[in-house]
Amino acid sequence: MDNKPSLRTIILSIGLILLLTLLFRMGNAQTAPNRTRTPVLVELFTSEGCSSCPPADALLAKLSHDQPVASAQIIILGEHVDYWDHLGWRDRFSSAQYTERQREYGSRLEVDDIYTPQMVVNGSEQFVGNDVVHALRAIAQASQTSQTAKLSLSLSRPTMNGRRVSAAISATTPLPQLQGDLYAALVDPSDSTNVLHGENGGHRLQHAGVVRTLERVGSLKDLASGPHSFGLDLPKDAAPDSMQLVVFAQRPGPGAVLAAASTAVMP
Repeated sequence: MDNKPSLRTIILSIGLILLLTLLFRMGNAQTAPNRTRTPVLVELFTSEGCSSCPPADALLAKLSHDQPVASAQIIILGEHVDYWDHLGWRDRFSSAQYTERQREYGSRLEVDDIYTPQMVVNGSEQFVGNDVVHALRAIAQASQTSQTAKLSLSLSRPTMNGRRVSAAISATTPLPQLQGDLYAALVDPSDSTNVLHGENGGHRLQHAGVVRTLERVGSLKDLASGPHSFGLDLPKDAAPDSMQLVVFAQRPGPGAVLAAASTAVMP
C-alpha cells in the first residue's frame, strides 16, 4: 500500500515544491490578466495512517493556494481512504466510499494495486501524489485538452436551511450529447489532526480540500432543460462558514471529468 520515503526524498520533494512554485509564479506574471483559466479537478487519495502522505497533502494545499498553472483553475478534493484504519490509527475523515472510488479508478486506469498517496487529475491520469513535476504537467495538459472545453458548469450561490445546503448547477455552454453524472462535494479547505499512533504517531498533520460529503446529484441529461437543483446534508461537526461546495460532471466509470466548479458554502 505504501513505500516509506527516506528523509532525503522528503527534503527533495519540499525543495521541488518551492522551486516549481517560484518558476510557475514567474510564468503567471507574464500571463495576460484576462486569460481564462480552465477548471481542473485534482483528487488526492490519502490517509493519516500513511507516512508517505504528508508531502502529498502539502503539495495539494500548494496547488490550491498558489494556483501555479497559468491556464488552470485547480479545484482540489482530498479523499481519505479507510484501508489504513486497522494499522494503528483511525483517520477521522476516512470513508469506505472513497476507497471504493479509488478502486474504480484503479480498475479503469489499469493500476494493479491501489496505494496512497495517489493523485488523479481530471479523472484521466494517475500518479504518486507527491510527484510535483508530474502533477504540474498533468494539470497543464488537462487545462488544454478539448475535452474540458466541451462543457462548462456554473454553480448558484448555496442557501442554508438548518444543516442542509441547497444549490443549482447549470451548463453555460451548449450541452453536447455526452453521457455523464453530476457530483457534488462539501469540502473543508483545511483541517489538522494530532496523530497519536501509527506511522505518523506524534505528528500534527495538515490536510487540504478534505471531502466531508460526496454524492451523485444527477446526470448531464438533467441540465438539458435548465438549472438542476440539489441538496446536501452537512456533517454534524462541519462548520459551513468555512466550507467549499464543489460540483463536477464526470463520464461513468468513474471516467474523465468534463467540467467542474466551486464556491463557498457561505460567501
